[in-house]
Amino acid sequence: MNAAPFSSLSADHQRLRALVGAWRGEEEVSATKWADAGTASSEILAEAQFGGLFVVQRYRQRRDGTVSFGAYSVFGFDQQNKIVTMHQFDSMGFVPMSPAKGSWNGTELVLERSSQRGSAHVTYIFDNADAFRMRLHFKPAGGDGWQDMVSGVYRRVSPSSINGF
Repeated sequence: MNAAPFSSLSADHQRLRALVGAWRGEEEVSATKWADAGTASSEILAEAQFGGLFVVQRYRQRRDGTVSFGAYSVFGFDQQNKIVTMHQFDSMGFVPMSPAKGSWNGTELVLERSSQRGSAHVTYIFDNADAFRMRLHFKPAGGDGWQDMVSGVYRRVSPSSINGF
């Protein structure tokens, strides 16, 4: 089966290419039942797959020199429902019941997912082709307000400068 070239992809699929690349970030982690407050560094490697229909992202967070969290995310665009989707699997081991769903609002990609544990809301803000910011909020099931979880600033680096992926 031949994959479609990028030029024949929908504009919505092509927008996902903003995620593609090797990135390094500095993060502020808020105190939650899963983590203590503090700072972290992160590495992200994201590649277009299946002719650009999906972006597969590998994420690794380090705190105090050791890997504290990792995730694999698959971003896509559901043409029938006109929404961006993100399936995520992480080192906490929770199996996602459904993907996060959302849309672009200018240069921001906003996604939300709900589960029995609560709701997660993540925003990617693309400042330019070589920098983005991310904010992750969580509202526990039965809770009234959103809690900060992680926020970060990420800069594009050359793929060869991320080791160990």
